[in-house]
Amino acid sequence: MSESQNVVVSEAARSIIPNNSSAPPGFISISKKKLLKNLEIINDGERINAWVDSMRASSPTHPKSLPSSISSEQQLSSWIMQHPSALEMFEKITEASGGKQIVIFLDYDGTLSPIVDDPDRAFMSSKMRRTVKKLAKCFPTAIVTGRCLDKVYSFVKLAELYYAGSHGMDIKGPAKGFSRHKRVKQSLLYQPASDYLPMIDEVYRQLLEKTKSTPGVIVENNKFCASVHFRCVDEKVRSVLKEYPRLKLNQGRKVFEIRPMIEWDKGKALEFFFFLLKSS
Repeated sequence: MSESQNVVVSEAARSIIPNNSSAPPGFISISKKKLLKNLEIINDGERINAWVDSMRASSPTHPKSLPSSISSEQQLSSWIMQHPSALEMFEKITEASGGKQIVIFLDYDGTLSPIVDDPDRAFMSSKMRRTVKKLAKCFPTAIVTGRCLDKVYSFVKLAELYYAGSHGMDIKGPAKGFSRHKRVKQSLLYQPASDYLPMIDEVYRQLLEKTKSTPGVIVENNKFCASVHFRCVDEKVRSVLKEYPRLKLNQGRKVFEIRPMIEWDKGKALEFFFFLLKSS
């Protein structure tokens, strides 16, 4: 083991961490190209768990075109087979996890809090907070969300967790002294889209201006992405985005989301955590 800044990493992990003086004091800076390459070769060339890929399509979701001959019941049955209930398959999961490091990944909206019309009121209950706190005492636990990291932390208020905000583009480890995982006891910060911050801020301001006369619109600056909760603002949002070819538009449930056009998402954030916990 060796130390880089305030993060303890193994010799294998150091191959992806360059000597970068631009890193904030107390944190590491990791080469995106090298990290992405290393994430692809973990476990002797095998990808980390196929379910990681399925998470890339979440929040916002993307409706997929399916043959009209496939009924909704068939679609649901197929989805359930690919995403079995952990409660119904608990014994098999327990058997498969024997002797392995278990890591818990949780979304926020709709998982730890109810889905609400006002995103600023998606509060986490005290009971849920106690449950997650107990969980983190047993396993490394991360919250992976499309929300701004600071916003979701203000809801959760648990310093011992790992957080990945802005769809995995803003990663932070447990606060110093709070980590219960023996391999990662010190500070961690990783932001693969940091170059896009000025652009996102500019787009956010333009979106506010373009949509200010439209009733019911909520524009959020999620730091590394911007969200527009909408009803009739399709063309106004697209007109702003035309000026920013390095950004992409995703559409979810009554929400537009503008993100950097980089090879990073929730799935990559999960792989990053796996790499960190496996190679440290």
